[in-house]
Order: sequence, then structure tokens, then C-alpha cells
Amino acid sequence: MSSPQENFPYPLLEDPEELAGYRQWTDEVYRDFIRLQRGEMTNKAFRERYLYHRAILVLDLTGFTQHCMDGQIASLLRIFDAQKVCLPVLREHQACMIRTFADNIVALFEEPTPALDSALEIHHRVSVFAESGLAGMSPAECCIGIGYGEAFAIGVNLAMGDEMNRAAKLGEDFARGQETLITERMHAAVNHREDVRFVEQHVDDRLFPYYRVVGEQ
Repeated sequence: MSSPQENFPYPLLEDPEELAGYRQWTDEVYRDFIRLQRGEMTNKAFRERYLYHRAILVLDLTGFTQHCMDGQIASLLRIFDAQKVCLPVLREHQACMIRTFADNIVALFEEPTPALDSALEIHHRVSVFAESGLAGMSPAECCIGIGYGEAFAIGVNLAMGDEMNRAAKLGEDFARGQETLITERMHAAVNHREDVRFVEQHVDDRLFPYYRVVGEQ
């Protein structure tokens, strides 16, 4: 009987330092993945090393693709404007990690409340900025998804796993401009609040339960 390696007669890249050079995970994480696959490390040990709880905010901007086609420099300035407005909000609400990439911002919080407060304040300030005369001709609006729960502290955003994936799906694909969507776990953590309402969304292609945050007037 042939071995698995014989069934795949092509080179495999398994050098941790070389893999880390592509900037997905650190060489330490790659070494642990190798140990997992070899049975030298248990799933329990891996979880104990990397797993923690975080609120995960994923922000995307409206209209980036269309505006990039219409004017590349103008589309970059829209991102710059959004960062100028949004990053101070995240810092004021004690985000423990902030990363920017293209027209996205990812922020981590140790607790769910400041994540939701950040989203509400971001929408407010972006709206004020758009009317201030400081913004360009077509200012962007923010689409935000928030999750809360277990995440693995690996990768560029130090948050990988199911709750990160859900938050990203909500922020990048489902949310519209000026809208905040939250996962079921995030909803369970903040549904006691009386300053906002949480409206469960019912759509045909819903992959998982999620809620739209509506500010009370």
C-alpha cells in the first residue's frame, strides 16, 4: 500500500521560517501546526496557547470598487478620510488592537460594550464629517459587523475562527452604509442595553442568525 506522500508526488512547503515569510502566521504558529498534524501536540494544548475571548469589529466602506474605477486617487482619499475619522473613535474606546487594510478596518476589544459604542459613534462622526465640508465629493459610509467570543490570537488581525468569520461576513458583505450588524453571540452579550434596539434579520440566504442595531431616538 502506498503512503500518503507517495500519493502526492509534488513538493510541499513545510519550512516554518519560509512559510512565515508570506506573513500569514508566525513561524511559531507554523511549528505548532506541524506538531498538531504529527500528533505531537493536542488540540487542547493548541487552544490553551492561542485561544482567548474578544469582541471583533470589522468595518468596510461603501462604494470602493465603483469609486476606484471612477477615479483611483479619489478612492484612496476616501479611505484616508475614513481612517482620519474612525481610528480616533476606536482608540477612545480602548480597542486593544487595530489593523487597516485597503478599505477595511479590524479592531479588537476585550469587552463587547465598547465595540458597540465604537460602531455607534463611528456612524455619527462619519455623518457629521460628510456634512462638514471636509469630505470629498462622494464621502464613504461605513458598514460594520461585530462578533464576540472565542478567537485564536494568530494571523495579522490576531483573531481567527468562527466569530471572526461571521463578523467579517456581516461587515463586508451584508451590512449597508451606516448599518451595524452583530452576531448571535454578540447579541447575547449586549441585548440588555436600552439605548438601542436589536432587530433579528430574516433573509433567504442567511447563513447564521444576526441582528441589526437600531439607535433609539
